[in-house]
Amino acid sequence: MDLVSLWQSLETSAVGSFVAESAWAFPTLESIHVIALVTVVGTIAITDLRLLGLASRKVAVTVVSRETLPFVWGAFALAAVTGLLLFTSKAGSYAANPYFQLKMLFLMIAGLNMAVFHVFTWRSVHLWDTDSTLPTAAKIAGGTSLLFWIMVVFFGRVIGFTLGIYQ
Repeated sequence: MDLVSLWQSLETSAVGSFVAESAWAFPTLESIHVIALVTVVGTIAITDLRLLGLASRKVAVTVVSRETLPFVWGAFALAAVTGLLLFTSKAGSYAANPYFQLKMLFLMIAGLNMAVFHVFTWRSVHLWDTDSTLPTAAKIAGGTSLLFWIMVVFFGRVIGFTLGIYQ
């Protein structure tokens, strides 16, 4: 099955048709998606700003991380589910939209940035956990994370204005 057929199958599925045709499903899912995404970005920003040394300088990085991560993962799961449901309503249009593609790209890059940070830099957190000045690698991870999530939000917002243009 090629991708175009897959997108058409999603759109014509019971779920895709319901989300697209219901008077309330799409706007409700979109609202939940936006709230979830704002929660993800906001809670990640708390940690990123700590890594940059711009906020919560007297709080250990591990404490900030431990207190925000449950919100990040819960909200991310909700954003992923609602995003997938929204996608089913116009899968072909979303898939062809370069802004949707860029949103997905930056989402993957943000995830990769987080993985690299946790595999390499986080290993030594016990050495700099309570310092007000953090290692350059931690600052780079925090700064790039903020940038990548801002790009996810920006491209996500542009999708709404360009959805019918690309087919």
